[in-house]
Amino acid sequence: MVTDLKLSLGSRCIKYLLFSFNFFFVITGIILLAIGATIHAVYNDYHHFLDDKFFSVPSLCIVVGAIIFFIAFFGCCGAVRESYCMIVTFAALMILIFILELAAGISGYALRNNAAQAIEEKMKTTMKEYNNTQEIRTVWDELQHEFECCGFNNYTDWKNIIGDKLPNSCCINRPNCTIADKESDFHHNGCATSFTQFIKSHAVQLGGAGIGIAFVQAIGIWFAIYLARTIKNNYETV
Repeated sequence: MVTDLKLSLGSRCIKYLLFSFNFFFVITGIILLAIGATIHAVYNDYHHFLDDKFFSVPSLCIVVGAIIFFIAFFGCCGAVRESYCMIVTFAALMILIFILELAAGISGYALRNNAAQAIEEKMKTTMKEYNNTQEIRTVWDELQHEFECCGFNNYTDWKNIIGDKLPNSCCINRPNCTIADKESDFHHNGCATSFTQFIKSHAVQLGGAGIGIAFVQAIGIWFAIYLARTIKNNYETV
């Protein structure tokens, strides 16, 4: 009788480990959601300087994190009920998530390598619009204030755009500073290097989270496949 189906001691250990792993999957889902949402919000603050591809990776992490909650249902129910179909479904879905997380991780590292050129082009383009658009002016002022920088390469970049007068966000001790003022009155370092490193560091966080969680979840996939094979073999011998 199917109702009399009993798993071996080793298989039962796998069963309970799989159930425990599903709780861990929920935690990893929360982690991916949190990292994806946080970095998406950070990128959104500077979306004028970033291409759409920078938003694809955190968006993918958010989607994957949400899907994990749904997938964990099959794993928990399948393990408790010793359901071959549910465990196979869980394993198949986890393999798909594993692939998506690897893709997110690899994309994160790829963005890190390609970030400089893409960001520099956007920054140079928007800088020229500083006097023409209030939105661009606000974004640049926030960037220079936050990173304590001035201009793209340095403060002299503003000379061809707004003359000798510097944006107030470049000034340190007083507003309405100019290029002719003493060095302690304004920031001298450009924003390109510091902002690019800031974006790269977040891309690395996405890459590390995606790849790290993917390989940990591979253990859960192995548990699911092993348990499914054991259940199938026991069905065939009953």
